[in-house]
Amino acid sequence: MVQLILLFQIILKKRFEGYGWNYILINGHNEKEIFKALKNVQKAKKPTVISCKTKIGYGSPNKSGKASAHGSPLGLEEIELVRKALNWNNKPFNIPDKFLKEWRKIGQRCEAQEKKWIKIFNKNKTKFKNIKKNNLIRILKREKRNAILEPKSLATRKCSEMTLNALTNQNHNLIGGSADLAGSNNTKTKHHKIIKPGDFSGDYIHYGVREHGMSGIMNGIALYGNLIPYGGTFLIFSDYCKPSIRLSALMQKRVIYVMTHDSIGLGEDGPTHQPIEQLSGLRSIPNLNVFRPADRVETIECWEHALKSSKTPSILSLTRQSLDPIRKSFTNINKCSLGAYEVLRTNNKINLTILASGSEVNLAIKTGHKLAKDKIYCKVISMPSMELFDLQSKLYKNKILNETKFKISIEAGSSDCWKKYLGSSSLTFGINEFGKSAPYKDIFKHFGLTISNIVSKTKKMIGN
Repeated sequence: MVQLILLFQIILKKRFEGYGWNYILINGHNEKEIFKALKNVQKAKKPTVISCKTKIGYGSPNKSGKASAHGSPLGLEEIELVRKALNWNNKPFNIPDKFLKEWRKIGQRCEAQEKKWIKIFNKNKTKFKNIKKNNLIRILKREKRNAILEPKSLATRKCSEMTLNALTNQNHNLIGGSADLAGSNNTKTKHHKIIKPGDFSGDYIHYGVREHGMSGIMNGIALYGNLIPYGGTFLIFSDYCKPSIRLSALMQKRVIYVMTHDSIGLGEDGPTHQPIEQLSGLRSIPNLNVFRPADRVETIECWEHALKSSKTPSILSLTRQSLDPIRKSFTNINKCSLGAYEVLRTNNKINLTILASGSEVNLAIKTGHKLAKDKIYCKVISMPSMELFDLQSKLYKNKILNETKFKISIEAGSSDCWKKYLGSSSLTFGINEFGKSAPYKDIFKHFGLTISNIVSKTKKMIGN
């Protein structure tokens, strides 16, 4: 065992030296070695890892170095033995005066640095104004009008970029970034300035290929105060971000995750990059809003809600493929804030409700028109956010869900999260297996996400 530990230490040392780092191995229980290592780091000209070798349960005669020191309390008798071994005679939770004085000296030593920082902040505080004071509503209303006046088929990742381009022109407290995918997730705009070594005056961070690190850093930025961080990657890589996403929600912080390539619609990158279960998993996290907009107007509204949600993080799940506009007229109401709303009704009297999100809203609308030709009339509901819909009144939810006996859902991902809305007379059109590598239209056909397949199965369900 000792030989294995030594071999591991050698491998670890070579690994970090290969990165171009310094590597220092110390006894983590020796305060003099710790102090010396930290002094060396302060003078170092390259990154340094300090490897502190410690023993779990240090000082415990009977449990030191054992799993029981981790998984269960030491117990009163063992605690007394630890006190004797470490020559510790102070009462529980009592901090000796000599330690308390030293810690307070450290705090006093930093008071001058704090005063210096406050002066810098006050001098530049106009750059960090609250986003509401930066005419957010006016900017987003203008963008919505433009989207209605100039309807185009666009990928929602592009719609997001257009929204960000308008926002970052005036808002300096939006700190953007990407995990080495800025060109794919469209998170960097022409107004951004890169934050880099020696120059921290910018507002965009190239995080490198490190989604987990990016998400942790964004949490730190959000904790700072009035800065609003957003960062981009592919939806499939949300798995790397999950611990930090969960912490964003737990801490009630406004962190915005821009996650593109949100379905099998990304095509030839194949099943390793095609998210299936990710949306269902993310929707199960408490205090997290997962948005899947269907066009440019919905994308703008989802961004608006995300920016206003000061105590809730958000995920914007965006497409690679272009989508036709579904919203034809302007309204001041943020319909996406309702979570779900009607986008098509083929007759006053209907017998079918079609629920869909994101790219599949286009498919649902086309399916609705096709069914109408066979005298099966429906309404199509766009559901960009299940979380926000679940917060609506019982009356509104009944209006959306309970007008018809027959219901279907369409989403290019796991169908589990839709079943709570459907009831017994229903069908789910989704994907509950891994994807395929092919042009995206071929993959949609392979998985039955086509007008003809949905119409055929729906007619059988209704008995037409």
